[in-house]
Amino acid sequence: MKVVITIPAYNEEKTIAKVINEIMIVMGKEKYDYKIIVVDDGSKDNTLIIAKKSGALVFSHPRNLGLAETFNTEMQKCLEIGADVIVHTDADGQYRAGEIPKLIDEVKKGNDLVLGSRFKGKIEHMPLIKRIGNISFSRVVSQIIRQNIIDTQTGFRAFTKEVAKILITSNYTYTQEQIIRAAKSNFRIKEIPVYFAKRGAKTKSRLMKNPLDYAIKGGINLIRIYRDYEPLKFFGMMGGSFLTIGLLIGIWFIYLHFTSGIVGHLGLITLMLLLFMTGIQILVFGFLADMYKK
Repeated sequence: MKVVITIPAYNEEKTIAKVINEIMIVMGKEKYDYKIIVVDDGSKDNTLIIAKKSGALVFSHPRNLGLAETFNTEMQKCLEIGADVIVHTDADGQYRAGEIPKLIDEVKKGNDLVLGSRFKGKIEHMPLIKRIGNISFSRVVSQIIRQNIIDTQTGFRAFTKEVAKILITSNYTYTQEQIIRAAKSNFRIKEIPVYFAKRGAKTKSRLMKNPLDYAIKGGINLIRIYRDYEPLKFFGMMGGSFLTIGLLIGIWFIYLHFTSGIVGHLGLITLMLLLFMTGIQILVFGFLADMYKK
């Protein structure tokens, strides 16, 4: 069995060598034919040089393309070198290399996608806004795939080469999309508890510039997930809201008709008609989108 451990990296010169070395120590004790791949996403520091010196196969983007594109590059390279099992981990050292064999063992047992769940395991530290965002994402994804997943945001996961062939189209992240597409393709998904260490004092998150930035990006991505994978619900709620407001205005006009009479209110009547027309159009669009959803 050929195992490839793949690591996306962007300006991780302070941690990348330690991460690679720890993986080598762990995998050196196993009987797998393994390789370590680092995809450098246009780093401006010495990440690329240090990763090469540490013994990893390194591929580099000419500029920063983001997590989703980096993940697609990782999958392409893993498939090119004939990986049977791919283990994905992060370059900041928050996941323990010693738990990689646990993920691989679950794939060997017949699972197609194994998620290292931080919320089932131990979390040393996670900012409140990020914790809330992770829980929200997990609930939405769980509803869509009709399977309870506690941690859909985890970057620590192992999967088969068949799962690696899933194309990621998101321009922000890969984490939820891989799970959704794997579930819709009837792949077997399992979570196992893992340890999530506190980020080092000298390093900072590449995903979260500040809580507001994370909240905005996270909110937009939640909307995109619903739009792409549950269009009938997404457009149904939107169209239903327009229709409800229009109906309330209509009920008020009926009340006026039987009491004081309807005099004037041309602007409000126009608004009511627009709300009705818009609501119906959105609902129709939702039905059409549901027919051709991903």
